[in-house]
Amino acid sequence: MTGNDSATTILIHLAGGVALLIWAVRLVRTGAMRAFGGSLRQAIARFTQNRIAAFGSGVGVTMVLQSSTATTLLVSSFAGRDLIAPAMALAVLLGANFGTALAAFVISLDLGWLWGLCIAIGVGLYLSHEAMDRARNIGRVVVGVGLILLALIELNAAAAPLAQSPTFRTLLAAIAGEPLLAVLVTVAATWLTHSSIAIILLIATFAASGLFPPATALTLVIGANLGNALIPVLDQFGSPIAQRRAAIGNLLTRVVLAVLLLPFVQPLSTWLIALPAADARLAIEFHVALNLLGALAFLPFVGPIAALVERFTPGRASAEAEVKPRHLDPNLLDSPSEALAGAMREALSLGDRVETMLRDTMTLIETDELKLSRAIAAQDDGVDTIHESIKLYLVKVSRNELNDADSRRLFEIMTLITNLEHIGDIIDKNLRELAEKKIRKRYAFSPEGLAEIRDFHQRVASGLVLALNVFATRDLALARQLFTEKAVMRDAERRATESHFERLRSGRSETIETSAIHLDIIRDLKRIHGHVASIGYPILESANALRESRLMESRDARLQQDQPSLAGAPR
Repeated sequence: MTGNDSATTILIHLAGGVALLIWAVRLVRTGAMRAFGGSLRQAIARFTQNRIAAFGSGVGVTMVLQSSTATTLLVSSFAGRDLIAPAMALAVLLGANFGTALAAFVISLDLGWLWGLCIAIGVGLYLSHEAMDRARNIGRVVVGVGLILLALIELNAAAAPLAQSPTFRTLLAAIAGEPLLAVLVTVAATWLTHSSIAIILLIATFAASGLFPPATALTLVIGANLGNALIPVLDQFGSPIAQRRAAIGNLLTRVVLAVLLLPFVQPLSTWLIALPAADARLAIEFHVALNLLGALAFLPFVGPIAALVERFTPGRASAEAEVKPRHLDPNLLDSPSEALAGAMREALSLGDRVETMLRDTMTLIETDELKLSRAIAAQDDGVDTIHESIKLYLVKVSRNELNDADSRRLFEIMTLITNLEHIGDIIDKNLRELAEKKIRKRYAFSPEGLAEIRDFHQRVASGLVLALNVFATRDLALARQLFTEKAVMRDAERRATESHFERLRSGRSETIETSAIHLDIIRDLKRIHGHVASIGYPILESANALRESRLMESRDARLQQDQPSLAGAPR
């Protein structure tokens, strides 16, 4: 094998080891989130009464998740909803920093012999449970730990020959001579991988192989800490400022530490090497010490730091009034059941918006208030925004492995929001414009005609409320009731139309001039009820009741048609 072939093989093994390490860390994080996500969120919410408890909860949750970024996003979500005080949120994040350092320390221990056992046990757990239950996700975590240990073995094997490469040493020497460049490179690498643990373990592996001096290893560790704090700030860009403040405060503490320590990295590394306990794991141990120092230095001042961040990041009143979803927590995406529960709450909230639009439309028809017409148009814009947000959220949830119950629930939510969005469009594009046409032409319905519209509208509005109850409870009896209302609405539409034509024949002037608007309103309300009835279809289908209902309805209709002919048939 030539020298070039050997170098290529080494680089391929190195790239594969890095990729395996990054993937394995993510596997642990997603598995832990799915297995213990609800419990971890409860732990954060419960243990934030004082800064010490908050710090401890951050340490524990992050060691389980193997990701301080995941913990930061959870805490930021709580802070954005005022479920945790800003100072306590920052205390949790200081604990998260220390927790991720401890996790890296434990993983870096000489446990390479365990990788086979971990993968064997993890795969056994995963395959022995078909449903997406906790045991299966624990198996995913154990497999991830085994793959991390295997990746470290591969990285050690690939890094040893690189230590003898003059070209690679020259490249690393250039980075070592420029501390600021080294920090920026590590910040970028940490952000790209979204895993400070993977980067820290990589730095420690390279440092132990002699690829760069201890001072460079310490510089790169500082950069990895900065990158780790930067990830949640960038990931939440565009979120409400109240949600981002905790992450910004945490980044501020990392910047202060970096500014204070970078000028002294060289003498600090010399002093650390001279210690009796110094070994090849210097980078890992410095990482733990750095985050412990950050906790000791900033934990007593979390209140002033949170106040300082709030002072320089004031909220905007216009942003608070902006229509935006409230229950679509991106941190729940790795826990499909909880994510779907949030999407369900948001879908019901969307239903309330559409119900308000429907009732306001009747008010507009009766009172001729053009200001209300503009409000209805604005409400439809909000419906479109929330519908799009829920839809995209469900697409992200669907990328997980879903059990049958979650798959059905996702389909029910998608069916609901799709029909609600169509109802909103009918109200905005049809009913509202018909009402405006009536106002501009100064038309007035006859008392009987307005009473018919009001009665028909009330039936549709009640049907929408029933449909939302069916969605929330999945009650089969209510779903059947919703479905049978379709036939009732057909009869109501027929009676309203016949009554309207009866008034036309009598020559009533107000009926004649509003005839087209009257019939269009009844038709559009009937279209809305069709979408309302569709909301219950998934519940009936899941119980194998929809086809039966349709057959029964068709049979009854056929019998009614046949009765007159049977009555006059010869015996």
